[in-house]
Amino acid sequence: MSHARSEEAFQSAQVLMPGGVNSPARACRSVGAEPVFIASAQGPILTDLDGAEYIDYVGAFGPMILGHGHPGVLAAVEEQLQLGMTYGAPTTGETELAQAIVDATPGIERLRLVNSGTEATMSALRVARGFTGREKVIKMAGCYHGHADFLLVKAGSGALTLGSPDSAGVTAGTAQDTLVAPHNDLAAVESLFSSHPGEIAAVILEPVVGNMGVVPPVDGYLQGLRELTAKHGALLVFDEVMTGFRVDRASAQGRYGVTPDLTCLGKVIGGGLPVGAYGGRGDVMAAVAPEGGVYQAGTNSGNPLSVAAGLATLRVLASEPIHERLEVLGARLQRGLESAIADAGRVGCVQRVGSMITLFFTEGPVRCLDDIPSSAVEQFGVFWRAMREHGVYLPPSQYEAWFISAAHDEEIIDKTVEIARRALAS
Repeated sequence: MSHARSEEAFQSAQVLMPGGVNSPARACRSVGAEPVFIASAQGPILTDLDGAEYIDYVGAFGPMILGHGHPGVLAAVEEQLQLGMTYGAPTTGETELAQAIVDATPGIERLRLVNSGTEATMSALRVARGFTGREKVIKMAGCYHGHADFLLVKAGSGALTLGSPDSAGVTAGTAQDTLVAPHNDLAAVESLFSSHPGEIAAVILEPVVGNMGVVPPVDGYLQGLRELTAKHGALLVFDEVMTGFRVDRASAQGRYGVTPDLTCLGKVIGGGLPVGAYGGRGDVMAAVAPEGGVYQAGTNSGNPLSVAAGLATLRVLASEPIHERLEVLGARLQRGLESAIADAGRVGCVQRVGSMITLFFTEGPVRCLDDIPSSAVEQFGVFWRAMREHGVYLPPSQYEAWFISAAHDEEIIDKTVEIARRALAS
């Protein structure tokens, strides 16, 4: 498969942008490849500059739950485009989108629209600190919550320790208020509360992790966190930027029956355009300016085009059995991949929640970051390159979730499995 035009485009991009990309996740370095440049997309198919087509399991890293170019979403954006792109003033569309989110999400009574998942998580934790009057937060190793300085931290020498910077440019002073625990380890979180009594404002996590591949919560974990935070006067924050409206119309909190104090959303609620939101209990959100003392603002927050795309998407999810359909397709892909692994005599496991799925090249189950060996990362790179050469576009990392859209069908799922079977056999 020729990538000549993509290679030329990548050379030009590297002159002007670090790594030739505007997000490191697109660079494909961890899978030993260079990116292809996309020219167009329709339904479940991407087409690159050289005319090659790919079955898309990236889905723009999650938001394209209806597939690319859904006619209802396009019509809503086109209608709004004729009325104006942005105003710097309120619109009724913002209220309608907020109502659609509140109606579907158990933990949200009030919310604030922002521009990205990073804005949502950093703002939610600022609110948590302002509401509780405390400074420290707990995050889980392997959960990614955007690139705010205080969230780019990793565990230090021990599992229960102050965070240390995970990026150049993040100061030790910034990281010191972020505590890190292993994911799916309730005892570790309890120990942190014991070690820092009255200091912890919030616990934040992805209720279903998508940023180390798909890692579901173990039985009792989310409920245990709910009970721990309530006991110690801290807020429970679910980062549902990936899982929101993706794993269920009521998001992960609805699927698992655990209601957080604050929820962060993005991706699906923008229907393919940039958006984010954070919201939660009414008394907590009353801390946000202009009602309260926690300041947060954004010129393009609630952008009319993003709102139109998001509202159109959520209306489809509310009116059609999309999630039931995605569950069926996800189970079909999971069974197919598991069969292909077994037939090839490979070591691997497939983890899935709804339409989020990951093939890990390790025995499994994967419950936390330490369960993914470096050998799995190396094998995934080989597998990824083989899949792309045969027309399947996967997220370029062992640590990323794959996403199925409503535009996929049984034929496409079966074709994907057959390509995976050949890739694994080789």
